[in-house]
Amino acid sequence: MYPEDLKYTAEHEWVKAGDGGPVRVGITDFAQDALGDIVYVELPEVGATVRAGDSCGELESTKSVSDLFAPVNGTVTAVNEALKDSPDLVNTDPYGEGWLLDIAVDDDEEVAALMDADTYKGQLDQS
Repeated sequence: MYPEDLKYTAEHEWVKAGDGGPVRVGITDFAQDALGDIVYVELPEVGATVRAGDSCGELESTKSVSDLFAPVNGTVTAVNEALKDSPDLVNTDPYGEGWLLDIAVDDDEEVAALMDADTYKGQLDQS
């Protein structure tokens, strides 16, 4: 349920490190389940600068609207255009086709400092 090759944030985002390139960002299975059926996704523009911990988009579900927080500092290099027509991909495939955006990270150490899968699962068990 929580792939071992990803890093995680306390705000329930996942980060997949590229080979020196941009990182891919999405929300975890826990987050998509808590939100319910996603009906709209608002993402930043390609080229936008994002700061770790700052809101950089929104996910609207049948239950609520939730902020998407940037997991790292960097520049948005791509957004998942498929979500415009199929926002439900975030629910059906949160670690695959439901990815949200790619970020060129300012400092790779930020990615290394994020939680591994075991630490993230431990955080969920405590909540």
